[in-house]
Amino acid sequence: MIKVGVLGAGHLGKIHLRLLQDSIRYELVGFYDSDQKNAQALAEEKGYHLFESEEELIRACDMVDIVTPTIFHYQNAIHSIKQGKHIFIEKPIANSITEAQEITELAAQKGVLGQVGHVERFNPAYKAVKSSVTHPKFIESHRLAEFNPRGTDVPVVLDLMIHDIDVLLSVVNSKVKSVSASGVAVISTTPDITNARIEFENGCVANLTASRISLKKMRKTRFFQKNAYIAVDFLEKKVEVVKMKTAPKNPDDFALILENAEGEKKQIYFENPTIDDSNAILEELEVFADAIEDNKPVIVSLENGTHALELAYQIMECCQV
Repeated sequence: MIKVGVLGAGHLGKIHLRLLQDSIRYELVGFYDSDQKNAQALAEEKGYHLFESEEELIRACDMVDIVTPTIFHYQNAIHSIKQGKHIFIEKPIANSITEAQEITELAAQKGVLGQVGHVERFNPAYKAVKSSVTHPKFIESHRLAEFNPRGTDVPVVLDLMIHDIDVLLSVVNSKVKSVSASGVAVISTTPDITNARIEFENGCVANLTASRISLKKMRKTRFFQKNAYIAVDFLEKKVEVVKMKTAPKNPDDFALILENAEGEKKQIYFENPTIDDSNAILEELEVFADAIEDNKPVIVSLENGTHALELAYQIMECCQV
């Protein structure tokens, strides 16, 4: 089993601790959090071992699970990597592109693995249709949340949109051609709502919207490609897959047939892929264990996390104009 320690015991850190405690792939050695009052209370309630310092925890681990606020990711990651520890690091990978690049380069030099917590890659609904998203030409995402002071220390692009940026880059096999965006700071000192348009060299266009001042929650992405429409509801874990094919000469009575202006007939049909009931956070952690122990590819690499951060900063720069 892989010995793992958790840095950070906030809302998400507590979830990681619980899942790692129950995981058959990891041995949870304990955690460290700079908020000693909160940390002590958690240790007493759940029985987790509380380390006295970050350094002490890192020495005791094979892998360090970094679930601290983003501003601490760089120092946590660098300290861990220098001691030869693998790192799982929550999104965004770092507070700046330079920090992300340094983390990535040092991990390569030290021969350790790193994975970034872009958890939507492991969402069961997304996994059910991922193989069907082959050559998207237009992508539209809406990630809306009710206001919550937690997370407002960063712009909504880094807080929420970063999820959809990572998904976008994972399905579009092309370089970014241009970016335009606008954002408004309504409650916070940084934008609370942002819309971005990203054009790729292969002609694909993506329209992303993220808001943390909405009256309802929404996490939906729609993919449009030739002869297919694919929608993913990340929140409700539901999908819609609508495809078209050349209509048969003698369709049955229930077939849905469309004819265009050129007389070409297409049959519309629906697919219902199986959506497995799984915990995305547990899966991303255990898939990383596969990479460490079985030499399997890291699903969301440090490079992936850096590329997502780079595009996020391009979007945020547009909002400052």
